[in-house]
Amino acid sequence: MSENRIHAVSTVTSGRLNGGRILVVGGYGAVGTTVTSALGDWFPGRVVVGGRSETRVRQLGGVRIDVSDPASFRRTLDELGDVALVVLCVEPSGPGVARVCLERGIHLVGIGATQRLLKGVADLHDLAAHRGATAVLSVGVAPGLTNLLARRAHEAVQGAERIDLTVLLGSGERHGHDAVRWTVEGLAEPAASHPKRTLLPGYGERTAHAFPFSDQHTLPHTLGVGQVTTRLCLDSRLLTTALFGLRRAGLLRAARRESVRRALVATFSRVHLGGDGFAVRADAWRGDSHAAYVLSGRAQSRVTGLVAAYVTRELLTSAPPAGVHHIDQLPALTSLPEALTPNGVSLQRL
Repeated sequence: MSENRIHAVSTVTSGRLNGGRILVVGGYGAVGTTVTSALGDWFPGRVVVGGRSETRVRQLGGVRIDVSDPASFRRTLDELGDVALVVLCVEPSGPGVARVCLERGIHLVGIGATQRLLKGVADLHDLAAHRGATAVLSVGVAPGLTNLLARRAHEAVQGAERIDLTVLLGSGERHGHDAVRWTVEGLAEPAASHPKRTLLPGYGERTAHAFPFSDQHTLPHTLGVGQVTTRLCLDSRLLTTALFGLRRAGLLRAARRESVRRALVATFSRVHLGGDGFAVRADAWRGDSHAAYVLSGRAQSRVTGLVAAYVTRELLTSAPPAGVHHIDQLPALTSLPEALTPNGVSLQRL
């Protein structure tokens, strides 16, 4: 692993190191590879790779795990015996796996992005607090870094009345299956707001379209903001126009059916028109006061993995508050955008 990637996480304040293994579920995927590599360097001999592919986990000395079967997941934890933390680099359909972890007092880091999953895990807050476990949700780029930028903008105007989040993703990057599926599901939803022209440094003025990022549901709760709007565009103007044109015409509603959704995920996984850059922008307003922050970089999957690794290290080297929290609710993680700058991530206030 490169020195700059180590530096991105080494800025976390050191503390008492909790023992036990770190189970990375989906540890050989687009995001999990970075998580596994980083944690393997920082916690030698403690990382266990888990996943559905018997061949892949055998090659990596890991364990086979199917997150759709909480009972099987429970048995796997029994066999491993000393797991301190689970990183979910795949998205289960429900909170069952999270419940299994938290009821045993095992910390959890989740990169899940769908609101139904986040709400299901958030409802386990009392269980986690009772067991002394900490779960951190909204870990990644969007949600994740978007939450942290929103918090900064919110504080800059001393309590925002409205927040706009704009996300540009690189359509040329080879994203994992869960990420593509999540995008297809979002495109199948009707637009909740009008498109908006927004300046994204390095990409110019872009038209971003309404997209159901989970931040629009979580930030009103975590920050107490009355209105949060989330929008998406791709680095390829052509592909952005085409996709949202199809949605506007109602041609993507069929993606709500499982068979159609699978076909679209397979198709979109083969489309790589564009680059691997990304940018996220948070705007906050309170009366006449306005603040905006922009963070940009390359290789969203890699940066998502670094964010997950950073959060994991924080949980294992400090005394985090028990319960279920979104990333913007933990003050110790507010410096994460600066910590990522050695990895080619740029942060600026407009």
